[in-house]
Amino acid sequence: MRTIGYYEPRPISDANALTDLNLPRPVPNGRDLLVEIKAIAVNPVDTKVRKSRPAQNGQPVVLGYDAAGVVAEVGPDVTGYTVGDEVYYAGDITRAGTNSEFHLVDERIVGRKPKSLGFSEAAALPLTAITAWEALFDRLKVKDPVPSGAKTVLIIGGSGGVGSIAVQLARQLTDLTVITTASRPESLAWVKELGAHHVLDHSKPMAAQLQALGLEAPGYVFSTTHTDQHLEDIAELIAPQGRFLLIDDPANFSIMPFKMKAVSIHWELMFTRSMFQTPDIEEQRKLLTEVADLVDAGKIRTTLSETIEPINAANLRLAHEKIESNKTIGKIVLSGF
Repeated sequence: MRTIGYYEPRPISDANALTDLNLPRPVPNGRDLLVEIKAIAVNPVDTKVRKSRPAQNGQPVVLGYDAAGVVAEVGPDVTGYTVGDEVYYAGDITRAGTNSEFHLVDERIVGRKPKSLGFSEAAALPLTAITAWEALFDRLKVKDPVPSGAKTVLIIGGSGGVGSIAVQLARQLTDLTVITTASRPESLAWVKELGAHHVLDHSKPMAAQLQALGLEAPGYVFSTTHTDQHLEDIAELIAPQGRFLLIDDPANFSIMPFKMKAVSIHWELMFTRSMFQTPDIEEQRKLLTEVADLVDAGKIRTTLSETIEPINAANLRLAHEKIESNKTIGKIVLSGF
């Protein structure tokens, strides 16, 4: 089967950073589905793993943590899906990824594809939707009020993949005031269209901008990118006893600025449930199904911003290059082998 992978971590400018390969078609066991991949999305995690993870035991690294496709085969213990079902999911970082014609995935982290979306539009959603959902409702617990904070969530980096869906989920599923950030005209227009109540410029001090708008200190802050550049600003603007969550990997992170306000610090990694096979792993299937229902009801939309065809190494390298520019809006998807 056609697959894209690599053997050594290389910069994306290197032609061998991602190469076209031909690997055996896998066979599903247990609760695995074998999915025929129709579209894949590219995320920052793909580029991070590509830069750091070498091949092991002579087997290439196959990336890809977002996909939409059709169930081609099912393992003997599968109960929720049958051959021919259209699905979407974000995969498991400990297993081979979705950059392949056929892919094995545990049915418990797979959702029904939104009926109203094509495969490319659907592939843009799973990883970011799971991340945003778990961040807002499982970690920040935004439906549990912060005593001294406004009913407000600040989402730093609202035009990125995670921010784009987090803004929509917060608007549709909570009564919070949604503030997000953008620094370019096109990203500002994007987040306003997604429903943000207010937009700050994250290239400038944000606490002062909140005060200028007459807004109270937010009870919740959700940082999706460049957290280390905003730590002091976040500590200044967040409400006492507020909740602060991040998803990126700051080179330096000190929690001391948050001590006086007794701010709680939270991390979100959507791979945790699958990586550790937690007892609540099936929550990811449930939330993807809820997201599909919201999409089909017209309450939230895909965050797809660009489609590249077909799925091959050259186009995937192009997508990685775009992601590494830190200037993308929404999600980049590759469609069709």
